[in-house]
Amino acid sequence: MTCIVGRRRLNTGEIWVLGGKPGSKGSGVPGKRVGYMPQEMALYGEFTIRETMLYFGWIFGMSTSKIDQRLAFLTNLLDLPPAHRQVKTLSGGQMRRVSLSAAFLHEPELLILDEPTVGVDPLLRQSIWKHLIHISREGLTTIIITTHYIEEARDAHTIGLMRGGKLLAEESPERLLSMHHCASLEDVFLKLCIIQNRRRRSNILSGGSGREINMGSFQADTQNAIVAANEEVTLPEDEEREEPSALPDIKMPRSREPSITAISGEFTPPVALANDYDEDKIKKNTFSFGSFRRIGVLVWKNFMWMLRNYPILLTTIGMPLMQTALFCLAVGHDPRGLRLAVVNHEVGPFKGLEDYSSRLDACVPAYGCNLTALSCRYLQHLENRSLVMQNYDDTETAIQAIQTGKVWGAIYFTENYTDAMIARVGLGRDADEETLDQSEIRVWLDMSNQHIGLMIQRDLQQTFSDFAKDLLTACSNDAKLVEVPVRFNDPVYGPRLPNFTDFSAPGVILTIVFFLSVALTSGAMIIERKEGLIERSLVSGITPSEILMSHVVTQFVIMSAQVIVVLVLSFPVFGISIAGDMVYVVILTILNGLCGMC
Repeated sequence: MTCIVGRRRLNTGEIWVLGGKPGSKGSGVPGKRVGYMPQEMALYGEFTIRETMLYFGWIFGMSTSKIDQRLAFLTNLLDLPPAHRQVKTLSGGQMRRVSLSAAFLHEPELLILDEPTVGVDPLLRQSIWKHLIHISREGLTTIIITTHYIEEARDAHTIGLMRGGKLLAEESPERLLSMHHCASLEDVFLKLCIIQNRRRRSNILSGGSGREINMGSFQADTQNAIVAANEEVTLPEDEEREEPSALPDIKMPRSREPSITAISGEFTPPVALANDYDEDKIKKNTFSFGSFRRIGVLVWKNFMWMLRNYPILLTTIGMPLMQTALFCLAVGHDPRGLRLAVVNHEVGPFKGLEDYSSRLDACVPAYGCNLTALSCRYLQHLENRSLVMQNYDDTETAIQAIQTGKVWGAIYFTENYTDAMIARVGLGRDADEETLDQSEIRVWLDMSNQHIGLMIQRDLQQTFSDFAKDLLTACSNDAKLVEVPVRFNDPVYGPRLPNFTDFSAPGVILTIVFFLSVALTSGAMIIERKEGLIERSLVSGITPSEILMSHVVTQFVIMSAQVIVVLVLSFPVFGISIAGDMVYVVILTILNGLCGMC
């Protein structure tokens, strides 16, 4: 059946449908000359029944008023639910009736129906067959049906019985019954299956040598006819009865060259269409007015599907919003609230809670050129670094707190820290070892987390530099005396203090836009292909180029909205720095999204 509608090619032989080869230029197959109902539902569950009919009707070039007129007729014929019902809320039998309605909608010349009456109650099945017989006799419609219900095919003009990929018989129901002297088509099919099994056993016993049978030709008028084909049935292999078959086995040629095997009669090649076409020229995906119309319908369908599919819609809007916000909030910022143990014996050590409280009040920093309690003055500068300082009595307890994960580091001031610092500055190179040792701030750090350890180390060093500059300035000295004699001028690019968030932002923004474009475009096409929707659209005359172009248009609009969301959150809201023209940022981000789509 897929070969008849032009979706596959035969290994050998030819198929002519409605006067032309399927897929050839001007044949109309696949296209609006064919009505196709696949075995799977192949419907958009988020659409209502009317929207489903509008989609297929617009593809076939029907007007909205004509579609509504046909929908009213089909609703009465097939007992369809109300037109505002969504397809996904229907039962299996109701869905099959909607699928059948989509095939009937545009009144095609050829109807191909794959098990149209499965799951349908007997009265409605009789109504469907009555309508099929009516349009085949009164109209200009040829109908091909596959079914497992052999007896319901009794109303067909011609029946093809198939088993295991072989055509066992092809005749009218009356002739099959009379030839095999049976009362039902089930009995006819049983006899033909038994004969097939006998021949298979004979071929196996004889070494697999089959004989080619020359049967002559067969001419069958299938215009305005119903043809029913039955599918595979398994039967026991130990039956001994044997009856002549309507079609003995035929050995097909192995050549891939086109050929026609004629059956019982003279074969007359089909008449060429009025507009001649090259047989070897397959219909090309050239764009025309009809193509742009169909692309518009596909774009409408894509947007409707996305707006009705709430998980996809939530992902489309919420994912870039959430990813950008989480990145700007969580990446690149220095940790805050880090605990640091302080052992200050210049105002201690502390003996119990009462002594600790009294000594803590004694650690009051001095101001101006007052050289007392320098440790307290340093700790005052350190508080501006957003470190949480906790006082401990001795270094052993502080180091134990580091080992148990209570603090990230510890600093220790000796008892004569202020006197030793003044002596160190005054004596200079003449300061003894004890003075140098007493004037040092001793530090222990937890370097298991390198970033946090280096950050605390940086803060301690910069705090001491600020503390020393403040002290020298207060005492009317030049603050440059405590600076390292290396001058860093303003950077050529970037700020003097680089921010990791600004550094990572371009890559993160491009990654978010790129992979969302990849996921949405490929995901939509995979879902359509899995549910048979693309196949049904292709049989309706849609070309792959039109499907691709419709997805490009749809995803470009969605991707542009995602770019706006990401850039607005990144720059105006979270203040990521930008040194160039915003227009170039937008253009480059959109081009990156196009790469993800394609």
